[in-house]
Amino acid sequence: MIKKSLLTAVALVAGLGLVASPSAYGAQSPLPAAPAAQAAPQLVCTVNDNGVNFRGGPGTDYAVLGTVNRGQNINARGRQGNWLMGDLWGGPTGVWIHVAYLDC
Repeated sequence: MIKKSLLTAVALVAGLGLVASPSAYGAQSPLPAAPAAQAAPQLVCTVNDNGVNFRGGPGTDYAVLGTVNRGQNINARGRQGNWLMGDLWGGPTGVWIHVAYLDC
């Protein structure tokens, strides 16, 4: 019973990354922890013209929500055809801009 309790305690502490190896306690090493998930590199694009419309969807049939100027950055989150969807730095999120007006 004591060995089982010790193994459980060691496994809990090891799961928190506080103990390097439970083998010092006579227990078998637990399975190695999965590596930390790494965020996918984010694609940042820059608007290459002034007065560029950003829209609520991927096409000219969607409402113009506003305009941006040369140098504005956008974190790309998706693409449909020739339209990129993303989040404007310091502005609205989930907006669409035609790729002709972006340098990625």
